[in-house]
Amino acid sequence: MDADRIVREFCAAWGRGDIEAIIDAFTDDAVYHNIPMEPCVGKAAIRAFVEGFLGTTAGAVEFDIRHQLVSGKVVMNERVDTLKMASGEVALPVCGVFELTDDGKISGWRDYFDMAPFAGLA
Repeated sequence: MDADRIVREFCAAWGRGDIEAIIDAFTDDAVYHNIPMEPCVGKAAIRAFVEGFLGTTAGAVEFDIRHQLVSGKVVMNERVDTLKMASGEVALPVCGVFELTDDGKISGWRDYFDMAPFAGLA
């Protein structure tokens, strides 16, 4: 398993707006937690969030990975996510932590960021 490649390909799927590739990357019982919000538990909840979120953007989010570190099945990256929304563009600095299973699926994903860049955008 190449944890670095798996997470980079997952992040690239967001840039393509490839919902199926995004959802397929998770285990059935995965937890996706944008730390300022409530966590999404399980593929159905993650899908609902991703579809809703991408619906507020131009259908994709560009992940610009600045640094990425791997320790076994844990991957951490520092990145800037660019969201194009009807009310403007948001460049969001993010720190992400991904936990992978032996077969390369994401069982946990936590993103840490500040909600302030969204102030005034609807």
